[in-house]
Amino acid sequence: MPMIYLDHNATTPLDPRVLKTMLPFFKKSFGNPSSYHRHGREAREALEKARHTVAHLLGAMPREIVFTSSATEANNLALRGVVRALRNKGRHIITSSIEHHAVLKTCRALEQDGCQITFLPVDGCGRVDPNTVSRAIRRDTILITIMYAHNETGVIQPISDISRIARSHNIIFHTDAVQAFGKIPIPPARELCDLMSLSSHKIYGPKGAGALYIKRGTPISPLLTGGHHEHGLRAGTENVPAIVGFAAAAEHAVKDCGKEAVRLAALRNRLEALLIDSVPDISINGKGVERIPNTTNVSFLSVESESVLLHLDLLGICASAGSACTTGDPEPSHVLLAMGCTPQQAQGAVRFSLGKSTTARDIDTVAAVLTDIVKKLRSISSVA
Repeated sequence: MPMIYLDHNATTPLDPRVLKTMLPFFKKSFGNPSSYHRHGREAREALEKARHTVAHLLGAMPREIVFTSSATEANNLALRGVVRALRNKGRHIITSSIEHHAVLKTCRALEQDGCQITFLPVDGCGRVDPNTVSRAIRRDTILITIMYAHNETGVIQPISDISRIARSHNIIFHTDAVQAFGKIPIPPARELCDLMSLSSHKIYGPKGAGALYIKRGTPISPLLTGGHHEHGLRAGTENVPAIVGFAAAAEHAVKDCGKEAVRLAALRNRLEALLIDSVPDISINGKGVERIPNTTNVSFLSVESESVLLHLDLLGICASAGSACTTGDPEPSHVLLAMGCTPQQAQGAVRFSLGKSTTARDIDTVAAVLTDIVKKLRSISSVA
């Protein structure tokens, strides 16, 4: 059986068109973009062209884009940078209980440094109620950070509503848009938020590149100090090949996201329908609210996700139990528990995230295989 890859929220294969765009910057145009000679000027020109591309796709100005090594770094720069810049104004941050660990753990670390964090609950579908955001605001609130679309469930948050609340109270608003950008249309960044984190390798670009949109006038301090790179907000020689690849991948993703979203949503719905028809005692986590089109999270009762994933892997099928950043963690997903799932439901959850290579035949194969795997595992469990 050929490999079926359904873990695109963890990472995506590099688009061949993106690789072709990157190659010259490993060989011919290898210069340091801070150098004044020809090789340096070529690298600088490519870097700034990439910045203009990403800015245009976001509805932003080029100077509002800071390239980073990852979305994790972008999230850290957003949170820690605002706290440092506004340390004399306040120390209160509002976030949700289901954020990616790049935000959650950063908030926990900031707590140790004297910040106060409000972790908002979510409903059974995994959505933040904007009213809870309003009620959590205090006089010393300096930042609200809520992810756009969830990496585990695909659930889309009411970002526009939360943005309006933050703006009405003159509070900085950050969103981790890693799983939304290039998968669904998003409003211009300047209308939506003050800070937005992005990642290259989630949209068929290279690993090692991310970006933070910083709305003009947003107070923020650098994490990495040294040279003048990235408008003085991120010292260190830029990874030009990766940044060039990131911009190319972003351009393709945004251009194709309309038709690809329709195709992937149909395939995701097909998978869910087949599983509901053939596998008893399952639940679709987040179903019933708006989700990004490529993602479904399914709880199989009376089995453990690790066993399901191992059986799938033996057959050449790649999926996951949630965020790739929590692999090896024996605890049930904090996201599913926050949504009201029992520990048993959370431990039996498998995420399938579809992508460009996914076909209807793949979906039918996975549904059929899963039916047999779950039946086998449940029979073993009942005997035990």
